[in-house]
Amino acid sequence: MDKKVVSIENLLKQFPVGGDFFTALKDINLILNEGEFIGLIGPSGSGKTTLLNVIGGLDSPTKGSVHVLGHSIDNTSHNERASLRRKHMGFIFQSYNLLPVYTVFENVELPLILNNVDPNEREKLVSEAIESVGLSHRRDAKPTTLSGGECQRTAIARAIVHQPALILADEPTANLDAENSHHIMNILVELNKNLASSFVFATHDEKIMSYLKRMVYLEDGKIVKDETIK
Repeated sequence: MDKKVVSIENLLKQFPVGGDFFTALKDINLILNEGEFIGLIGPSGSGKTTLLNVIGGLDSPTKGSVHVLGHSIDNTSHNERASLRRKHMGFIFQSYNLLPVYTVFENVELPLILNNVDPNEREKLVSEAIESVGLSHRRDAKPTTLSGGECQRTAIARAIVHQPALILADEPTANLDAENSHHIMNILVELNKNLASSFVFATHDEKIMSYLKRMVYLEDGKIVKDETIK
């Protein structure tokens, strides 16, 4: 039986604009299972990033029910959601978000420090994560000396170093050329197999779509199609 990682029922998400509201998501019903490799697909303004942020607990639902990894996102405090993210989720953004004064190793190590992991265990986990993205030879390099592809691989290693159950990626190849995009996606496919983590992408990049196992299409804040790729 499939294990539910995310369960969303009747989600409505609105943002105040002036004296009115902008409806970013409406009538969203979605279940994501363990080990899925899924894309939230749609043009800018379709609601895919907002949905990713709700799943990650970065935004709260206006109405509806959102359960992530057994926790009710709509009934948890800011601190509880932060703890859930820190321990059980990984995030990959298009802008890398690396700390320039830290080396590759130190950037990847940060989530483990925040989770109070023992230093010896940190060394092992960071080395494994860096090796898994092919950057062992750059572990002591600073981000300013890395290529765009190497920066994104560092960000991926940081996202997976604590072996999270759920990895959320917002346009992870948007700043990369075709060769680097395919290289990044091949790494993520392998990590999906090896870690059994669930991956959720928000994207409209056609280079990513050929790798996805399921596509959920959004239009004007609603799911218009949910397709499993054979």
